[in-house]
Amino acid sequence: MSAATRRLTTAQALVRFLAAQYTERDGVRHRLITGTWGIFGHGNVAGLGQALVEYADVMPYHQGRSEQAMVHAAVGHARQLNRLRVQAVTTSIGPGATNLVTGAALATVNRLPVLLLPGDYFASHAADPLLQQLEHPVEADVSVNDALRPVSRYFDRVTRPEALVASALKAVRVLTDPAETGAVTLALPQDVQTEAHDWPEEFFADRVWHVRRPAPDPAELAEAVRAVRAAERPLIVAGGGVHHSEAEQALKALVDATGIPVASTQAGKGALRHDHPADLGGVGHTGTAVSDELARTADLVIGVGTRYSDFTTASGTLFQRPDVRFLNLNITAFDAHKLAARTLVCDARTGLATLADALSGHRVDAAYEAEYRAGKARLEETVRAAFRADDDGAVPTQTQVLGALDAVVGDEDVVINAAGSLPGDLHKLWRARSPRQYHLEYGYSCMGYEIPAALGVQQAAPDTPVWALVGDGTYLMNPTEIVTAVQEDLPVKLVLLQNHGYASIGGLSESVGAERFGTDYRHRAADGSFTGAPLPVDLAANAASLGMDVLRAKTVRELREALVAARAATRPTCVYVETAPPSAALPAEAWWDVPVAEVSAREAATAARTAYERSVADRRHHL
Repeated sequence: MSAATRRLTTAQALVRFLAAQYTERDGVRHRLITGTWGIFGHGNVAGLGQALVEYADVMPYHQGRSEQAMVHAAVGHARQLNRLRVQAVTTSIGPGATNLVTGAALATVNRLPVLLLPGDYFASHAADPLLQQLEHPVEADVSVNDALRPVSRYFDRVTRPEALVASALKAVRVLTDPAETGAVTLALPQDVQTEAHDWPEEFFADRVWHVRRPAPDPAELAEAVRAVRAAERPLIVAGGGVHHSEAEQALKALVDATGIPVASTQAGKGALRHDHPADLGGVGHTGTAVSDELARTADLVIGVGTRYSDFTTASGTLFQRPDVRFLNLNITAFDAHKLAARTLVCDARTGLATLADALSGHRVDAAYEAEYRAGKARLEETVRAAFRADDDGAVPTQTQVLGALDAVVGDEDVVINAAGSLPGDLHKLWRARSPRQYHLEYGYSCMGYEIPAALGVQQAAPDTPVWALVGDGTYLMNPTEIVTAVQEDLPVKLVLLQNHGYASIGGLSESVGAERFGTDYRHRAADGSFTGAPLPVDLAANAASLGMDVLRAKTVRELREALVAARAATRPTCVYVETAPPSAALPAEAWWDVPVAEVSAREAATAARTAYERSVADRRHHL
């Protein structure tokens, strides 16, 4: 007797399959694919477009305006939901598909799952070349979608209907594997999308993917315990893996029991509440003075869920004690072995709880605890000074904008940022009140991430105030998803800071001898020099034209009032503020390696090279 089958097109079968996938962790079950973003063209409108119409009851659809932005929205969504739920993104072939590459790279760099479903050429080659098809003279099976291979954790081109069964299962395995996840791409030839096939009914049955919490190896655990007990100045570096594993309480329990202080990466900030006595704020190039001081003198660095980017290690110059050693707890062996570390390859929550049990009765020396608590007190005074605005009628600085927002948000609010000068100020100053409040995409530091990511977060947490913080440079990169926020009635809050140029890269340019070239938004004179007059650009009017309610704030007082109103708003709302020039109150506490011209006729570049050579001499390889 033959097994039951169902005759559907490939696109219809894929939608039905995706709607039946679930994740389960700690006994809690979640639907895996919560919806599909899409922009339609001739590569997907007749296939996936038709399938999404037919099965709108089981697969929500979200209309995007930019393919890259759709991926950012899906990534923000997955991060907010601890990588247990995912969104899909479908595009046409050609520019629609290549616009996915930046978002895919961001997802994979940050270990965040997203399913990409770009259209592709005709598998039959019946129409060849078709509109937007890339022709290759010696590789007929190459398309622009092959650009997604290096930025995807799994890639396949489904050239026959029956190939979808194995490919779809492999794709979901990667999406749900905490050690392998990232962007997953199924390139779908447009003729194959519409072909009918007799699919086994089992393909559409509910399937639950268990998200593992692997425990540490006993031998590795025993070695880790010996290392911690022997350490005089241990320091935990908390990365994004703490959040992905929902390990915040396990981290707190370990810290409460042992007194080991915690510094956080951009992705890990909020692993402890800001007011926990052992939370020392950010670490690395954008870190706090107390975190970086302890990092330089630590004899054991315990990395939890971090991949040790160059901002975290200050390009290999931060951890300076001659006998410093590393203990890395990470679900990914690739990251656990960095810096020649002892390893605990395991789930963060499981590993931290097991380590805490094994360290029962151990606590750091009281003098060390008193030292870092004194440093934390100095940090709190630095934050208060940066946030303080003595004149309510003055134009606010950028740090005063953050102070005003800090006074308005509740524990549940989410603050999103990714690029520019804001990440440095936020990493040093923001007082994270909950695990999900601080949402910095700094693995790829992608300008234009913030607004679409806010949409994805708002979809994941509909009753939560969600703030996208952007400068003028970032806003100009990718504002179009404001229209989507209006269309989907998502009450995201946009804080738009106008400082007339690329503030972060302008400062970097000056420090490396490039003298802020190409970083200002000002008029140019005939000789190429800047006249100093700001461009007559009204970004607030632009946001309003896209459907947002806009509140203009010129002073500290008006800013505070506008932020209170925005938080209470039930529509997409923008708070627009032109900031005063920044003060020099927040210098970098650690170096970052940006190579400087070895020879130059310009004095600024020569001076920058001299400073560079002094700093690079401190780099070390941890072996």
